Amino acid sequence: MDIRSHSFDRLRRLFSSGLDLVEYLGLMVIGIATTVAMYHEVMVMIGAQRVQLADLLLMFLYLEVLAMIGQYFKSGQLPVRFPLYIAMVALARYLILDIKEMNEWRMLAVAAAIFLLTLGVLVIRYGHVRFPYREDDRERAAEKPFVRE
Repeated sequence: MDIRSHSFDRLRRLFSSGLDLVEYLGLMVIGIATTVAMYHEVMVMIGAQRVQLADLLLMFLYLEVLAMIGQYFKSGQLPVRFPLYIAMVALARYLILDIKEMNEWRMLAVAAAIFLLTLGVLVIRYGHVRFPYREDDRERAAEKPFVRE
């Protein structure tokens, strides 16, 4: 029984290491691709000799993706807020670019979607502050200096 347990633990660690490697490689590919896309966008702006609001919003999307990757590499965790921020900026960019072709209902729907995403971020932030994870409690306790009475 002990041999099976030991073999299972080795297999589990090997599998976990393999998944970690694939995950990091995927993040590196996304980071490199985002950087290349950002470079191309800058070259388009330089070639056109003008910068439009849509270009800036696209650059913010790229920066948010890079920030999300950086946060994951730093902490090993990915806050759900980052994809929500990306979705809000993407919807704002869509609204700005296609406003002339949109009818009133589509504009209201996109604006409502942005509003709902904003509410989602606020609820997540409130929940995180009001009901922190146990790991967060341990980290805060470790950061506070020891105080004697």
